[in-house]
Amino acid sequence: MGNTQYLHFGDLVLDETCLFARRDGRTIQFTRNERALLLAFFRNPRRLMRRSHLLDAISSSESDPSDRNIDFLVNRLRTKLGDNAKSPKFIATQYGEGYVWVAAPSSVAPTNGFLVIAPAFEPKLLSLDQQGSSMVGRVRDLITTGIGAEYKVLVRENWRPTMEDRLRYLLQLNFNADNGHLNCAATLREMPSKRIVRTYQLRTDATDAHSVTGEADRISDGIVDFLRQAIAAAVAGLGTPVDAPLETRLQQASTRLSASNSMWLANGERLRNGRQQDPANADTALQWCLHLFSRLVHTSPFKEMTHEERSGIESEIEATVLECLPDVEATPMLMLAAAKLLYFINRGHLDLAEDLAERAFARTSDFAAALPVLGQVRQARGDVEGAIIFFDRAIEMAEPGSQFLLHMQVLKCIALLAAGDRPGLEAATAFSLESPHCPPDIGLVIGMMLAPEDSKLPPRLAAALAQIGATGASHAVEMLYFTSARQLTLERARANVMRGLVTHAVRLHGRQAIPAFVLASTGLVIGAGDVGDGPQQIFSPGLDDNKKSQRVRRKSA
Repeated sequence: MGNTQYLHFGDLVLDETCLFARRDGRTIQFTRNERALLLAFFRNPRRLMRRSHLLDAISSSESDPSDRNIDFLVNRLRTKLGDNAKSPKFIATQYGEGYVWVAAPSSVAPTNGFLVIAPAFEPKLLSLDQQGSSMVGRVRDLITTGIGAEYKVLVRENWRPTMEDRLRYLLQLNFNADNGHLNCAATLREMPSKRIVRTYQLRTDATDAHSVTGEADRISDGIVDFLRQAIAAAVAGLGTPVDAPLETRLQQASTRLSASNSMWLANGERLRNGRQQDPANADTALQWCLHLFSRLVHTSPFKEMTHEERSGIESEIEATVLECLPDVEATPMLMLAAAKLLYFINRGHLDLAEDLAERAFARTSDFAAALPVLGQVRQARGDVEGAIIFFDRAIEMAEPGSQFLLHMQVLKCIALLAAGDRPGLEAATAFSLESPHCPPDIGLVIGMMLAPEDSKLPPRLAAALAQIGATGASHAVEMLYFTSARQLTLERARANVMRGLVTHAVRLHGRQAIPAFVLASTGLVIGAGDVGDGPQQIFSPGLDDNKKSQRVRRKSA
């Protein structure tokens, strides 16, 4: 290929010498005069090119050097480039005068995929281009079928990765021609390290379709076998059964990192024994930490958990996870578990949790288990749009009716609530919390959290909140704060998450239902009003709310 450069115009890739262009794996070839016109346009972008100037660019051997021939050539170029005279992207008509090249090379957006296939064709290969493109297409289709459509496989011709690209593997296919043979050197690299993990040499008789197909099948089989083993290794750990089919392991791995997974709570005794038998085993240690995590999030929200008990459990989680970090680097699932736990305990490890999650994600790409952790980290930093992208992608990948799907739907609702996006929240709550995957008491608290604070609770939720009394409501407020609000760095976001439950609890049970530290951390201010049907108000942080709270305080005084 030498130093040939390529210009990108959206999905069109054009050789700067104008010998050919490519789009969607197809080669577009130009005649000598079409090439001459393109070069004239390239050298004079955004400038009016009169027909006389364009005639000068055409070879003197042209049999019909007329303005009409220029119009014919321009129309032919438009057809090949996919252009339209009425809404031109490349060549605009200046009526009565000539033509203007209006297209500017696009800045290529970062590539995001599991595997990028990057074929490179030597210019002299044009005569065998159909066979080369056919081989690339077959390799892409076979790999996609072999590893599953959820793993994004892209084709990028004449492409080189940049620092901004996010991909797990790169398959480079360098084609050349030799006496009627189509040759290809294939190199599979693990990214971003660029470590070569597989190489192949292909040599086919370009006139024999079976030869081309056979070589495409051979390279695809080898790559699929390697990638499936790599994907399986990525979901190892946390008790995922090694003898289950890969698709089952992927689903179970995502579920095992779901906050709604009560399995860890039930397996406490087994994990305790495992820790005693092999205290140096990082996998067992992190499973034990997930059991401790479940004790914090799966006990009844209406029962008391003292701050000393919670702090003790979180201290054990912190110490165990930090001790395990050197031993989890080779196992993405364990990296994600460590990231999830460090994020949850909220002890200043957000940067570390993000680093672990990002690097695990880089090794798994579209593996769904990484998405909730990444979304929660984005949400904690105030990047709700970024969080929603991860949550929506996970929702798309989740099995209908699964535990993982419910977990992701709740996380998305919390993110929208934190952002104060009530219309978005209403659109996202089209699911039921009365699910076998959601403990009933926790479902009640989530429902109270999501219910609009400016209206009465639905009868079922109102009856539950009344039944637990002020003490039970206080415990529920504490649990919601520790599990869903304290990790958010923005005070307003914490206030938005807590306001609904705080408002409804105060309306029924008065100020004593709200722990003082929750008000201090969120900036929420309880306004005047009587318990029961009184219009007690909860003010948020911000200038207008501060003014309101000051007026309430003066009035109360």
